[in-house]
Amino acid sequence: MTTIEIQLYLETVKQLVLEYSPKFVVAILILLVGLWGTSFVTKTAKRIMTKRNIELTLSNFIGNVIFWTLRIVLFVTVISKLGIETSSFVAILGAAGLAIGLSLQGSLSNFAGGILIILFKPFRLGDFIEAQGVLGTVKDIKIFSTIITSPDNKQIVIPNAALSNGVITNYTANGIRRIDLIISVGYDSDLRLVKNTLHHIVLSIPEILNEPETAIFVNELATSSIDFAVRPYTKNEHMFVVKSAILEKCKVEFDKAGIEIPYPHQVEISKPFK
Repeated sequence: MTTIEIQLYLETVKQLVLEYSPKFVVAILILLVGLWGTSFVTKTAKRIMTKRNIELTLSNFIGNVIFWTLRIVLFVTVISKLGIETSSFVAILGAAGLAIGLSLQGSLSNFAGGILIILFKPFRLGDFIEAQGVLGTVKDIKIFSTIITSPDNKQIVIPNAALSNGVITNYTANGIRRIDLIISVGYDSDLRLVKNTLHHIVLSIPEILNEPETAIFVNELATSSIDFAVRPYTKNEHMFVVKSAILEKCKVEFDKAGIEIPYPHQVEISKPFK
């Protein structure tokens, strides 16, 4: 390489540095300010949503959408300041987004289902629900799926698309539950004594609510028993305790009052001598 060629090369480099240095410095400043700005806007938006008692899952999702939208805008702004053509870049992004959307149709339907669940709130974290043939407590509501823990401590993951389009039974949404019990007594029992004993049992359990009032009535005259319906109300967290207490006290109090609880009897028939 001759001296003249070296001088021309250095002159070209000098011109490029003089031309792109201001653009590079501006791009760096925009990048730094933009990175700080996206974090600040995202945190501010989440703080506002928290003060307005917006669902945590929804606020986190909206915060992530704001964050990544601002980051993409920042990236396009920075490369445009460097003199890179952005129209072709945006077209590539659009084509890539279309291809990804077509290949992830199932995931997108789960995403849409997650948005519907977060917006309309058919259940919240901690609710006990029945959906898609399973029972359990809602442990986490994600964008694509909902995690439920079954009563026997199994973790169940349900896609949000199926969950949002199916029937959901929320057992804990109202704060209190009614317990439906059938207590059977023998046909020889004094019905008034049975009802008084059941009322006494209900009044002796402090977790049973006074309002709504407990219903106690003859539900059916069955083949071998008279069936009483006992329907007390209690708070969600006391349901299993109340149910167990009623059944246990029924056995104890019925024995004291001489009230028979029918059960199958086996009679041994002796064979005749030949």
